[in-house]
Amino acid sequence: MRPTRVVFVLVPKVHLLDLAGPAQVFTTANDFGYGYEVHYVAESEEVTTAQGVPLRAQLDWPEIGADDLIVVPGWRSPRLSPVPPIGPVTRRRLRDHHAAGGTVASVCSGADALGASGLLDGRRFTTHHDLTDELAARYPRAAIVRDVLYVEDDSVITSAGIASGIDLTLHLVAVAHGAEAAARVAREMVVYARRNGDELQESAMLRHRGHLSDLAHRVQDVIDSRYADRLLLSDLAGQVGVSERTLTRIFTSATGLTPLRYQQLLRLERAEHLIGHGTTIETAARTVGFEDARMLRRLRSRTSV
Repeated sequence: MRPTRVVFVLVPKVHLLDLAGPAQVFTTANDFGYGYEVHYVAESEEVTTAQGVPLRAQLDWPEIGADDLIVVPGWRSPRLSPVPPIGPVTRRRLRDHHAAGGTVASVCSGADALGASGLLDGRRFTTHHDLTDELAARYPRAAIVRDVLYVEDDSVITSAGIASGIDLTLHLVAVAHGAEAAARVAREMVVYARRNGDELQESAMLRHRGHLSDLAHRVQDVIDSRYADRLLLSDLAGQVGVSERTLTRIFTSATGLTPLRYQQLLRLERAEHLIGHGTTIETAARTVGFEDARMLRRLRSRTSV
């Protein structure tokens, strides 16, 4: 299978972090073998960034299909120009890609480019908090969502700006390759893997990775890959070479959960996903490792992932 092609559309005054953060996620994922091919296109060969660093870009677009992604990073604000800095050809490419089943995404003011292309109409979106009122007024047929990191609606994904582009792209890696893959990339980048919003955006695998304990990360790696198995605390402790008591203390201090509770959250989260896609509670419970549906029902009634 060929790698997923990710096309970044660069506009004048593009913010470096809006571009570099998401690009780092995909190139790091590719280093781990998850299969991404990154391209940078623009309407001129040289693009000046908001930080003054000139960038070189392709004028010709690569061939892309429904499994590929277009990302529009944000550009310098705080007020938007009357007309977004993308021409009619780029707007048409964005529309055509989405119409063919592809995903389009934006970081920060990049949402203005999606709006100008007609891709926000009838959909929920978000952007940087300084721009929410302006874009809400500019695109009245869209529904602005405030105070979230990113929003996904019908393969149109918008993020709040700057570092939230990393959260958005980690989410995309998780959807394509599993939350364990996204956690691996986040750990390599030494970032907090925050997620916020719709289904899959609150993955426990990522939500409890915001710590620097190597021992806890190694135990999480085991649980992440085998959450449906019966995992004994003694076996986990043996794999990292500490006592059960030490493991519980360090793991709980790092994640806020015991190893068992962490495993239960992973099972519950996966079960909720299956149920949301039409699987019965009984089948979902067995799939994620519960002997029957009683424990799953109890967990669902007393907690939320």
